[in-house]
Amino acid sequence: MHREYILGVNIVTQRNKDRVRFRFEAPNHRGAVFRAAESAELYADVYFDVNGFEEEGTGERGVPPVIIQAGRDTLATYLLTQPHTDINWVASFYGKTPPAIEQYVAAVRTRAEEIREGAKERERSQQVISDG
Repeated sequence: MHREYILGVNIVTQRNKDRVRFRFEAPNHRGAVFRAAESAELYADVYFDVNGFEEEGTGERGVPPVIIQAGRDTLATYLLTQPHTDINWVASFYGKTPPAIEQYVAAVRTRAEEIREGAKERERSQQVISDG
């Protein structure tokens, strides 16, 4: 296990001979495999930022509609998790500079962390009530 989140969301380390991959897993999600842990973690942040999504049915190069609807920063961050893209590609796509894209990513990461913390707090509150 590379990283365990709330609500059954995990990033699992997969070792096969001389290569390591990171698999994002979540309920009702087909999963996604990444070469770098950072990409998998960023993908998890996007997942929490939009309250979950499923890529199945969007095609190999498609983007889930919920990500497009979430806004520019979420889409830019999602694009960074895709193969063959990097911060310079995304910056060019948006007509921005890499530091501007880094600000988008920071905003998504902040929202994702706030969402996870809020869910943990609600879970703790419900535990207190049920233990009551």
